[in-house]
Amino acid sequence: IRDVAVTGVQTCALPILRHRYAWLPDVVADLEREVPYAAALATSSSGVRLALRDGEQSVARRDPSEGIVLTASDGHALEEVATGATDEASVRAAARSLIASLRDRRVRRPVAGTPLVIDPGTPMHADFETPATIDPASLTLSEKLSRTESYRERARRADPRVVQALARYSDGIETKVFVNRARFVTEVVRRASLIVSVYVSDGPSRRYSWISRGGTGGLEHLDVTDEALAEVTATAAALLEAVPVDPGMYDVVVDQSVAGILAHEAFGHGVETDMFLKERARGAAYLGERVGSDLVTIMDDPTVPGGYGTYFVDDEGHASTPTCIIRDGVLQRGLTDLYSATRLGIDRSANGRRESFERKAYARMSNTFFAPGSHAPDELLGSLEDGLYICQGSNGMEDPKGWGIQVGAHFAREYRHGRPTGRLFSPVSLTGYVPDVLGAVSMVANDLHLHPGGCGKGWKEYITVGDGGPHVRTRLRVS
Repeated sequence: IRDVAVTGVQTCALPILRHRYAWLPDVVADLEREVPYAAALATSSSGVRLALRDGEQSVARRDPSEGIVLTASDGHALEEVATGATDEASVRAAARSLIASLRDRRVRRPVAGTPLVIDPGTPMHADFETPATIDPASLTLSEKLSRTESYRERARRADPRVVQALARYSDGIETKVFVNRARFVTEVVRRASLIVSVYVSDGPSRRYSWISRGGTGGLEHLDVTDEALAEVTATAAALLEAVPVDPGMYDVVVDQSVAGILAHEAFGHGVETDMFLKERARGAAYLGERVGSDLVTIMDDPTVPGGYGTYFVDDEGHASTPTCIIRDGVLQRGLTDLYSATRLGIDRSANGRRESFERKAYARMSNTFFAPGSHAPDELLGSLEDGLYICQGSNGMEDPKGWGIQVGAHFAREYRHGRPTGRLFSPVSLTGYVPDVLGAVSMVANDLHLHPGGCGKGWKEYITVGDGGPHVRTRLRVS
């Protein structure tokens, strides 16, 4: 994926998309007879979701979504129109409507301010497709149910204390065609995910734990071994003895999932540059400044092979490349969409993403993670004289303007003199001031791993992302 995304090497898998939308460049050219810049994005998506538990199977087809969004700039603003009709006549009618709207806007609001000069990018004509060893489309619905049920049944039998096991499976295929005067790019991205949750009970109490798998590609990303299921069950059973933690400041080691949420919330949302334009992100004033220890490097990279947030081009036609947000503790740059990058006069990153063709493009994350360090995970845990090992990140919130952060985790293990005491606390919440949390990072392990996830902006605009990292040692407040 990395080589294809950077070099524009073509595959031969997608001639049908290029043929179907062969007329889109003409629509864009017609728009640019009226305006300095125009582009078109055609998208479609479909898939299936399964939810299985004792005595119950739920199957839901994702509502197929298909449409085209046309974008035009008159040199001072971007305006768009979307249509669910993808035939040439309907799209040309939408283009005429878009031009009429721009003309009307110029009459109602005379041109003022700095001109918006949009670069269409270097020429790129390419077709991209996610490799999949086991393509979800090659399996029938019955076969998908059978595979998912096999994971659930294995978890159900793992321990006599298991009273319920749930399995949730999801797959999806997204196609995109982006066209502007310099580019005609098609891509097909496949994703699949699986979550197996195990519930145990000792009579009066019930606890649970889970394991998740997922990535871009096929069902090869969903393999769960018997050993992994046994570990999930053992964790759930151990949590029957968990107690609330005494709130306070702790030296902690966070696992890969918690590290991912820290990266996502601390300097993912905080450097989405559409928030810079709205003056809602404190990070805008700290570019080039130290915001963490020398050990902190945070990346956003849509080219990671198999990452759940991986893609070839963003929804505004920019080729996927890695972005270093923080290098050695110093804030380098933000994540851009086309409009914010143009207005701010900064280089683009491949982060202009839409929930669907009906939604606006925003600066959004892809795969966001702490870069690995040089230590083995056991070295980090062995360094805890009196601290906590925080495991299984579940949620997060951030305040880009105030730089506050909150991360929820399923449980924490107490460590004394570099060894676990056997005491567990559940659930736990981690809070802190972002520069303090990153500034206190004292060790970073070498075991990078990404997890599948989703991200909303505000209360909507949901997209798929990946996040993760290695184990990280820092200090923050736990409650």
